[in-house]
Amino acid sequence: QVQLVESGGGSVQVGGSLRLSCVASSTISSSHCVAWFRQAPGKERETVATIRFGAGYSDYTDSVKGRFTVSQDYQKNTVYLQMNSLKPEDTAVYYCAAGLNYGRLCTTAQRDYNDWGQGTQVTVSS
Repeated sequence: QVQLVESGGGSVQVGGSLRLSCVASSTISSSHCVAWFRQAPGKERETVATIRFGAGYSDYTDSVKGRFTVSQDYQKNTVYLQMNSLKPEDTAVYYCAAGLNYGRLCTTAQRDYNDWGQGTQVTVSS
């Protein structure tokens, strides 16, 4: 089991930037995918981005493409989510999660991610 801790959330104005960090307590292998999810009040949790740890293959939901970038620091067991050009609709609690995945591409299904962080709040105001 991997323990994950997110940080970097906060309050920003429209157009601002934040970088979220997800630090794993133990080694994440190249067999893991790491995903960022978010949940806004009254809405279902949605997948924001995924990354194949090690190889670095990444994917994004359409609403954040071109604005968000997921990256990794293999030696630090850390995954980042750089969020630029933030919009009010990006307001949510952001979670990182890790799961074993032996395919080339990571899935977006929450059920495929067994280890979750506690979440970090992102608030974007106009």
